[in-house]
Amino acid sequence: MDIFLRILAYVKPFWKHLLIAIANIIMFALMNGLSIYLTMPLLDTLFKQNNAETVEKSTSSSSSFLPDWITSFADYIANSFQNFILAGDTQEVLLKIAILIVTAFILKNIFSFLSNYFIAYVEQGVIRNLRNELYEHIHKLPMNFFKNEKTGDLISRFTNDVNIIQQSITAVFLNIFQDPLTIIVFFGIAFSISWKLTVFSLLIVPLSVIIIGFIGSLLRKQSYILQKKLGTIVDLLHETISGVKIVKAFGMEDYENRRFRTETQRYFVILLKKVRTRNISSPSTEIIAVILGAIILYYGGSLVLIDGEIKASEFMVFLFAIFQMMPPMKNMSQLNNKIQESIGAGIRLFEILDTKPDIKNIENPTPLKSFQNEIKFEDVTFNYSDSPEIIVDKVNFTAKKGEIIAFVGSSGAGKTTLVDLIPRFFDPTGGKILIDGIDIKNVRIEDLRKHMGIVTQETVLFNETVFNNIAYGLPNTPKDKVIEVAKIANAHNFIMELPNGYDTIVGERGAKISGGQRQRLSIARALLKNPPIMIFDEATSALDNESEVLVQEAIEHLMKERTTFVIAHRLSTIRNANEIIVMDKGKIVQQGKHEDLLNDENGIYKKLYELQFRTDL
Repeated sequence: MDIFLRILAYVKPFWKHLLIAIANIIMFALMNGLSIYLTMPLLDTLFKQNNAETVEKSTSSSSSFLPDWITSFADYIANSFQNFILAGDTQEVLLKIAILIVTAFILKNIFSFLSNYFIAYVEQGVIRNLRNELYEHIHKLPMNFFKNEKTGDLISRFTNDVNIIQQSITAVFLNIFQDPLTIIVFFGIAFSISWKLTVFSLLIVPLSVIIIGFIGSLLRKQSYILQKKLGTIVDLLHETISGVKIVKAFGMEDYENRRFRTETQRYFVILLKKVRTRNISSPSTEIIAVILGAIILYYGGSLVLIDGEIKASEFMVFLFAIFQMMPPMKNMSQLNNKIQESIGAGIRLFEILDTKPDIKNIENPTPLKSFQNEIKFEDVTFNYSDSPEIIVDKVNFTAKKGEIIAFVGSSGAGKTTLVDLIPRFFDPTGGKILIDGIDIKNVRIEDLRKHMGIVTQETVLFNETVFNNIAYGLPNTPKDKVIEVAKIANAHNFIMELPNGYDTIVGERGAKISGGQRQRLSIARALLKNPPIMIFDEATSALDNESEVLVQEAIEHLMKERTTFVIAHRLSTIRNANEIIVMDKGKIVQQGKHEDLLNDENGIYKKLYELQFRTDL
């Protein structure tokens, strides 16, 4: 239940709207009751019953059960109402009753509209704030979190799980406020007619509570499992769409279809279990209600026909009141089910919100206004929290301002992880990284990353215009500035050939342009940011020769007068590096300039170089 209380805490900012909704719900319940109660004088008038006798009997039926002051007040209200309604001849009475019934129904529907609107306002506001908080929290989480989570499952939590909570909020506020008030109003009407019949009719409640509690506990478990399985389906869909070219190239359509059918079948089986569990609650409660209703009909009918304890019109209104209580009671029986479903969804959402970012600013971080001297690695070690394998092992080196530091080595040597430590995508598990003598853990993360630009092999572009992708993170950038950096990045010419130039939408992940073009846009983006520190992670490894030449020229422009860290796939691109660091199994095994490393006959660098250029040697 703690999870559900956490969900309800999001209602607090909308308490004014909730109070307005509750006020309208109260008025709706009263008008709903009045519209039914007015049928009693209508029936008496139509069948020419003695209404004074009706009032006397109805009040005396409860006088032995309630305190005198309550019965006196009830008698006064009832008599005043009856005297007002029944004053005049038959036609006048009918006209007054008709007008009151129409007025009651009009007001009831107005209050119903207003209550539903304000409930919807609260509900949608809660969902908006919850989604916003989730989205903002996602950006605070470390890269390690995303390595362990599936994209599709995260998307499913943002969509399906939030939708379940949305449905539960609607049900809860209507069931907690509107349905109990409706029950109270009609219970009052029924009780005023015959307390014996009313108490007898409430025998349904304990049995319903037992059934609801058992079914609710099953629903919570099934809802959690169901949402996890739906997350698996969304993740599989996301993965297949992203890799559709590979699927087609390897003729794996049938295999992927089988995989998808297997997951949807599992989802189908779990969903049916949940549907069976949820749907059995309502008919079980209704069957009990119908059985009790039949008994009430028999017992109440005997009071009318045999004992004469209540009149026919009163019994008819009593039946109306009891059966008007059935829908809200049925809704109340579903309330626990909705709560349990929302708890299952809430667990998955709060799993994200309760994940604390382990990379964050210290209490009083040191501002970094500019980069002046050097970046230094001192015995830097790193391994992922869920694995004992050492990825970076006691690395030591210094990068002076303006120098180019290149990293080479076989796949899995730890190069990318090492440079990911510089902008604090991860934090070292041992040793420290200093920027101008300050441990980067003590520097404001925003300041640290503001001084860095990153160009990776897998270029990330957004489904936006060329202009917005280049000016990403830099609002109000003049167009001439964007054009200037695009020219330096060898991107301007191909941009002008696009259908709408700089206003062309590049598609999801830049799908509408080539790999070389995407890379040049990312370099233009980095140029516009103009950071003093640049990181290139195999930025040209996936390009053809022509694109590589253009991108390499753009990279050389970007490297000028900047401290640059380069992970090189093609060794020819790093000959002019101030220092080349060769890595193997997380350790630095060689370090020096290009010519010095080539002279080491037994070194890894020479072997890598010869393998890459063996046709020329």
